[in-house]
Amino acid sequence: MKRIINYRKTEVKGLNIFYREAGIKGAPVVLLLHGYPTSSHMFRNLIPILAEQYHVIAPDLPGFGYTDKPDHVNFAYTFDHLTDHIQGFIDQLNLKRFAVYVFDYGAPVGFRLAVANPDKITGIISQNGNAYLEGLSDGWNPIKKYWDEPTEANRNALKMMVDAGTTQWQYTHGVVDVSLVAPESYTLDQYFLDMEGNVEIQLDLFKDYANNIKLYPVFQNYFREKQPAFLAVWGDKDPFFLPAGAEAFKRDLPEASINFFNTGHFALETHVNEIGEEILHFLEKLPS
Repeated sequence: MKRIINYRKTEVKGLNIFYREAGIKGAPVVLLLHGYPTSSHMFRNLIPILAEQYHVIAPDLPGFGYTDKPDHVNFAYTFDHLTDHIQGFIDQLNLKRFAVYVFDYGAPVGFRLAVANPDKITGIISQNGNAYLEGLSDGWNPIKKYWDEPTEANRNALKMMVDAGTTQWQYTHGVVDVSLVAPESYTLDQYFLDMEGNVEIQLDLFKDYANNIKLYPVFQNYFREKQPAFLAVWGDKDPFFLPAGAEAFKRDLPEASINFFNTGHFALETHVNEIGEEILHFLEKLPS
């Protein structure tokens, strides 16, 4: 039976959080957390695969997709603050236990949630969601320069990261057959990036990403102490997060399953069926 996806909004801490919901109420919950520069739209093909057996929930982070985007002057665009709102979202939906899928920006949000809610987490799926220094490629160098020297010139130099060409490149780099990448993916992302004020939102988040790296030891300690069930499904041609970042999880999680796919950053665009199958195998072994 084809599962219907519902498109909903709920108010959390003064913001309207948009989310996609599908599957069986009462079934084990899977929370999907997107990355940059996208939204829950990136999960449009994965949700139906998982929803046959699971209750799937995919919110848009503040500043992304159809969730509210308050001006950066009035709202602190930090990963701590994004996590605070997703924590409120989890609490509002009364999610007692869930597996979490993290991708890109969703990783520092999801790992913060895991550290704060260890008893809620049944398992973690990381799709190019990094927590180790060796996972960071040279593609981060312009952003690192802004961290080291937070000048206006270095901030403005990062505006090329929100250009339409860069957005499309993030979807196609490392992809063998680019005809598999739906153009509405990067087109929708760019629509939101081009909204008034959104460039400054993204530049604030680029700057704050340094604080995620400072938390890597905290995340790694959580992995060592709690030993959550862990699956990595990684596009091995990702220009930002290297395969070494996926392999590094095995240091702290010896039982982790690490899987590579011959594709780029947005691996679901080209390998959703293969990745979906790996996730289903992983989820069926988790506690309810």
